[in-house]
Amino acid sequence: MRSSDILRHLRLSAVLILLSVLLYGCGEKAEIALITDIGTVEDGSFNQGVWNGIERYVNESAKSYAFYQPEGTDIKSYLKAVKKAVDRGADIIVCPGELFGEVVYSAQFKYPKVHFILIDGVPHNEDYTDETVAPNTMPIVFSDEQSGFLAGYAAVREGYTELGFLGGDTQEPVIRYGYGFVQGADYAAIEMGKMVNINYCYGKTFEESPEMKELAASWYREGTQVIFACAGAMGRSVMKAAEENGGMMIGVDVDQSRDSDTVLTSAMKELSNAAYTGLIDYYSDKFTGGETLLMDAAAGGIGLPMETSRFKSFTDSEYNAIFSQLVDGKLVPYAGTGFGNTFDLTLVNTTVTYLELKE
Repeated sequence: MRSSDILRHLRLSAVLILLSVLLYGCGEKAEIALITDIGTVEDGSFNQGVWNGIERYVNESAKSYAFYQPEGTDIKSYLKAVKKAVDRGADIIVCPGELFGEVVYSAQFKYPKVHFILIDGVPHNEDYTDETVAPNTMPIVFSDEQSGFLAGYAAVREGYTELGFLGGDTQEPVIRYGYGFVQGADYAAIEMGKMVNINYCYGKTFEESPEMKELAASWYREGTQVIFACAGAMGRSVMKAAEENGGMMIGVDVDQSRDSDTVLTSAMKELSNAAYTGLIDYYSDKFTGGETLLMDAAAGGIGLPMETSRFKSFTDSEYNAIFSQLVDGKLVPYAGTGFGNTFDLTLVNTTVTYLELKE
């Protein structure tokens, strides 16, 4: 390459870097803002899923956009990032996850002219005694029980009969995932005339944990074939246990197939679709402020990533058939109760062994 070409290339690179900096909220007006949680927009999880939906909308509309990563993980840090987005001209601010429930609750009143989309959570005060959704806020929640149902159904149709569910804690989304998982497994077991056993436990943590790794490993050693890890970063502990003990696991929220060869499939929330739908509604004057939007199968809100799943027997046609029953309302999984122990489920071909950890 000639020196003049090199110089031209370097100048172009510098321009692209500058545009990138401006794009991500370092000075220019940004009409659409994402406040990330502790990760980045390339975290392969919640932030990236939501960011992809924002970028999809921006590519169609040419709106200005940016993301803001808080300096810390406390409420003040998140609210500081919200203020920065408002100061730089945000019309609408997207916040991913239940972690932002208290943040949005406060911000929606402080900035009544700014609109908020809270994905996978609802606004609430510190002690959850008030969950007021202001007219400038639209929470978007998912039918986690439907996603869990598909994961349980697919695992049994794949041929697995010894399963496990390891949740982070008895939070509503986790409970819904678990209840759906058990019901999906039972539904497939009835169809196939098989008996299924499920170990079921809440690990009381969403972080990587040697204790949870050992618990998962003990399940694998005792015959569990697949564990649905519905527990955020704690899922990595289950992955390690699966890798070391010849087991498989099911990821949660996003497609986790690239994280480990042990990931059979993932019970997904279509975060990109949720962000995109919310922005479409806002800019087409269909923003349902004060109301919660449900993203279920019919709305394209949940599903399994069939292209990257490691199924050998469970086919696309089988998946499409069961998914269509969720869309049509022929199958309506029970979402569960606050206790989360599955004792209130009526199961036919499935036995659940519930383990409650001591404090």
